[in-house]
Amino acid sequence: MAYLKLYREKLKHNFTFLKNMMEEGEMDWGIVSKLLCGHRTFLQEVLDLGVEEIHDSRVSNLKMVKKLAPQVQTVYIKPPAKRSIKSIVTYADVSMNTEYYTMKLLSEEAMRQDKMHKVIIMIETGDLREGVMGEDLVDFYAQVFELPNLEIVGLGTNLNCLYGVMPSQDKLIQLSLYKQIIELKFDRKIPWVSGGTSVTIPLLMNQQIPKGVNHFRIGETLYFGANLFDNSTLPGMHNDVFRLYTEIIEITEKPLVPMGEMGTNPSGETQEIDPDDYGKTSFRAILDIGLLELDPKFLILEDHMKFDIAGASSDMIVLDLGENPNEYKVGDMIPFRLEYMGVLGLMNSNYIEKRIE
Repeated sequence: MAYLKLYREKLKHNFTFLKNMMEEGEMDWGIVSKLLCGHRTFLQEVLDLGVEEIHDSRVSNLKMVKKLAPQVQTVYIKPPAKRSIKSIVTYADVSMNTEYYTMKLLSEEAMRQDKMHKVIIMIETGDLREGVMGEDLVDFYAQVFELPNLEIVGLGTNLNCLYGVMPSQDKLIQLSLYKQIIELKFDRKIPWVSGGTSVTIPLLMNQQIPKGVNHFRIGETLYFGANLFDNSTLPGMHNDVFRLYTEIIEITEKPLVPMGEMGTNPSGETQEIDPDDYGKTSFRAILDIGLLELDPKFLILEDHMKFDIAGASSDMIVLDLGENPNEYKVGDMIPFRLEYMGVLGLMNSNYIEKRIE
């Protein structure tokens, strides 16, 4: 049976690495936990690191955080839906917002719950996901800053998540200037300028973060040690906090070319045949995991793995082992490192066991 393993000491190492970096840069920061999909045991591992702030895009996940660690500040990191307003005020101490209509609903619900709900206003800086347009920010703030039971604690932006627009000093300077404009015009203090997610870490390491930016939301770099500017691993960090372990359930020497009339498979793919492959064979292995859990393109094949991924169906992944130089046999476990979206798919599956080392 395939299972996903989290390595506790590697997670702790990466967290300490980031914590030291943030303290040196005098930055506030929070951990993005959405990768964990609210899994209680894995969330507890993160909370046990001494995390003071958790960010997530699912209210149910924040509810679990509050159950495990009520003292941790929770941040809802996408514009709230109307139907979620009550639960967001209940389980999120902070939310990211872009619409007056939504903030008015949050204000009304916060009054009903007798709470002060904190808000980060997200600003569009080029990636065209969520955000108030910069030229509209002053008018927008004028509408929302006096809403009762709401406290505007930050201005933020999101980059790289939709079109891949990368952060830069110019974009972050622009963000910090918005804060100065708002503070001068309205005589209100805004504690946070939330400069971005893991993609901004290389700028911090190179001391290229403008002075006004003082808050980060970190997920992928914690779990994968990722430098998202060049898809490398940051020196001193682990890239294998998670590993997937799969079991071989069949090995047979088979033809390279399918036999019979060809159509499309259930994924809508049509196989192209290389005429040079007729008459050739190779050993093929079947793994006990399939598209229902993850797309094989998110598996990382390391240098010692002398095989190719031939394809996948809903419940199985097929490997082309060639002559099987590693002498794999039925029952052997094959471990894989994973990309972010691979772990996300596995965490979201009820069919994959989760273990801790």
